[in-house]
Order: sequence, then C-alpha cells, then structure tokens
Amino acid sequence: MNKSFYNLIFLFIFKHKSKHLSIFFISIVLIFILSSVMFISSSIKHQVKLSIKNQSELIVHRISGGKISDIPLSWIDDFSSIYGIQSVQSRVYGKYWFEPYKTYFNIVGVDIFEEHTNKAFKNILGDIDLREFVSEDYILVGSAVKKIMNEKRYENSFDFRLDNNDLITAKIYKELPVNTTLFTNDMIIMDISLAKEILNINEDFTTSFAISIPNELEIPNIKNQLIFKHPDIKVTSKDELLKDYENLFNYKGGIFLVLYIVSLLTFVLVLYERFTMVNSSDKKEIGILKSIGFSIKDILKLKIYENLFIGLSAFIIGIIFAYVFVFIFNAPILSEIFMGYKNIDSTFEFIPFIETSLIISLFFFYILPFIGSILIPVWKIAVIDAVESMR
Repeated sequence: MNKSFYNLIFLFIFKHKSKHLSIFFISIVLIFILSSVMFISSSIKHQVKLSIKNQSELIVHRISGGKISDIPLSWIDDFSSIYGIQSVQSRVYGKYWFEPYKTYFNIVGVDIFEEHTNKAFKNILGDIDLREFVSEDYILVGSAVKKIMNEKRYENSFDFRLDNNDLITAKIYKELPVNTTLFTNDMIIMDISLAKEILNINEDFTTSFAISIPNELEIPNIKNQLIFKHPDIKVTSKDELLKDYENLFNYKGGIFLVLYIVSLLTFVLVLYERFTMVNSSDKKEIGILKSIGFSIKDILKLKIYENLFIGLSAFIIGIIFAYVFVFIFNAPILSEIFMGYKNIDSTFEFIPFIETSLIISLFFFYILPFIGSILIPVWKIAVIDAVESMR
C-alpha cells in the first residue's frame, strides 16, 4: 500500500466521522466492561492460587451434630502413622466478637515454629523475627482490622476480653501485606497458645489439622485412610479449597453474566453498523470508487482498514480505561459482583496480573464480529454494477 492509499483511508475516516464516533464510543464501553471483568477475574484467581499454594495438602475438621467441633490433639499420632504423611500441624480458628464495632474478627492461631507454617510466614512477611514474635503476646492484623483498631484508639495493642471478663493485652506486631488482603482482611494471626486462651479452647484440643503430603498422587488414598480412622471428620484438599474460594467470590458467575451482556450489546452494535452502512450515500461512494478503477478487493481492503483503525483505537483505549479502573481505583461497584459478602467493609486492592491469552481472546471476541459486520454490507454493494450503485 502506498502513501495515497493511507491518505484515502484517513480521508474516509474524517468524512464518516459522525458515524464512526458513535461506534467508537460504544466500542470503548464494551471493551471497558469486558476487560474490567477479565482483569478482576485474573487478579482474584492469581491471589487465590498464591494463597492456596502456601496451604497444606489436606485440612481436617471434626464434625459433630452437623457443626465443626474441636479435635483432640491425641489424634495427631493416629494421622502421623499413615504412610505418605510428612507432618500433621494443629491450627486454631475462631471468631471474636468486637462489641464496639458490632462485628467479628477471625482469629487464627498457628504454631510459628512448625516447618510448613514457618516457610509460609517468611514467604508472606519476609523479614519477620519469629523468636521476637513469640517472646510476647504479639498479633498480626489484616488491613480492615487495623483500620478499626485505629478508629477505636487501639494503635499499638489490643485488649481481648475473655469469657470470664478477664483481659489479655496483645501487642500489634505488624499489619499483614496488601497482597494478602483478599484473605486476611478481617483476620488476626497469633501464636496457637494465645488463640486457644482467647477462644476458650482446651489446651488438649484444636480446631483443625493441616496435613502435609509430599507426593500429591497419594492424596486420594490418604484422604480415605483418614476418614477410615475417624469417620466423623471432614477432609478438604487444596483443589477443593480452591473451588470453594471460586464459589465464594463468585467470579465465574460474574464473568458469564457480564459476557452475556457484552455479547448482547455487541450484537446490537453489529446490527447497527450493518444497517447504517447500506444507504444511498455509501452506494454512490462505492460506485465512484469502482468507476475510477478500484476493484472489489481494493474496496474491501479500504473499508477494512478504515474501520480497523476505529476498532483498534477503541480497543486500546478501552483496555487502558479498564486497567486504570481496576488496578488504580479498585473497580468500585463492579468489584461487589466478585467479592460478595464481606464481614468487614474495607477497600480491597486488586493486584495487577494480566493474562496475555485473555487480551488476545478479548481482541478476537470483539474485532472479528466488528470487521465481519463491515465486510458483508460493503461486499453486497461492491458486486453491484458501478452505474447502478450511483443511481
């Protein structure tokens, strides 16, 4: 293509600017909505996978009367005797009611010096001094919890009220990193002994076991053996936990819902483009091009490039707007579709993570019907005799 052809393309863009502007802005909105959904989905899935990666292969809870109940620590020996299990770690989990704010804090008690937990802590916190952390009653708090504590003047320490109305004062060691907010938003992490005291759990019991298994192929067999030893337990694997989080954040349902809306709007856009192009002015324009020597192929190429410029410009702008909306402004309103119920209101920060395959899929999902809607009506006119087109 020579310079004159490019000049002709931009001349047609300018000539049809009123029609192109409406299509341009509609396209930006469509790309913005769909890419925002994809960015949110990618960010959530990425953070979920990173968090699940640090989890043990199996989590064991005891079920009594349809509810989760405490597990005797003596069961550790029963489980450890199963071939293929590397370690069995006790964990404490419970809810602490904070009356002044009328909400629950999620208390998590862990054995800091257990190998798997130690590794996970270092991956998340990096420079934490574990010996200092357990030397006193220290706690790690989620971002929303820290915000509430600051509002209630608990800036450096927090007083936990026990069932007997005694108080335990714990020092705030650090706020949990922003990239863990998806899970730690309303969480307080502490040493397991302190958690048992606050939640009034007998020292010979725990609320769950985290079981590490080096060989993932052995997980189904070990899971069956665990249930055989104690039928009143519920065993959850990493994969099942991942699916639970997917359902919790409802991003699958949100994606399909928004994709449906976008598809419907795209269809309307295609119909709009096809019907508005086939008019007397367009027929005369194409007839003139044919009369001065343009072939059907040249006419199709001209219209493709003319509209491809509009489509690509709208696509790029829509992607940029979506990136800013999601990763800078944290997708207000739209994020509620994915986050669902939150125990504590907070500002969740989406961590930038974009899958190239999603951008490519989005591009073809948008550009193919867009260009197709141009080619069909143009081709119908281009095959007509030039004299008849100019009538």
